[in-house]
Amino acid sequence: MRKVNTNEIAEVTRSSPKGKFARMRKEVSLKLGRQPESMDLKERHPFDVEICRVPPGKAAFPYHSHSAQWEFYHVISGKGVVRHKEGTTPVAAGDAFIFPPGEPHQLSSDSGQELVFCIVADNPLGESVYYHDSNKWAVRSPELKLIRSDALDYYDGEE
Repeated sequence: MRKVNTNEIAEVTRSSPKGKFARMRKEVSLKLGRQPESMDLKERHPFDVEICRVPPGKAAFPYHSHSAQWEFYHVISGKGVVRHKEGTTPVAAGDAFIFPPGEPHQLSSDSGQELVFCIVADNPLGESVYYHDSNKWAVRSPELKLIRSDALDYYDGEE
């Protein structure tokens, strides 16, 4: 059995140049030994778990959809809004929701408090991501490459 205490996992911070996007995440699966570049599912793990904090007024990531990946979300604390193909939906502590492949989504903290949530994703091989607002693709082969034609920055065209 592998065990970690999430209170002891260091956070990884990511923010965009103009400040529209910001999140701090604890990569629980990596701490439990996940090897994302491995082709062996025992090393790669069949799912990935992350705890994410989003500061007030920020979006966690650009509006996007996955070609093959499922994502399950559970809000731990705070309030926010989820942008999806039908519009937007407010979310708060205790809410759980799922996005299948092809369904665009984005989480933001639209209140005066940070939004904290857990993500569980299934890590399919051959995954690609489409960013609807900037008309770009990310392709994992095996590392993440953002493209329209030449390689792009993650936040290119998003702010």
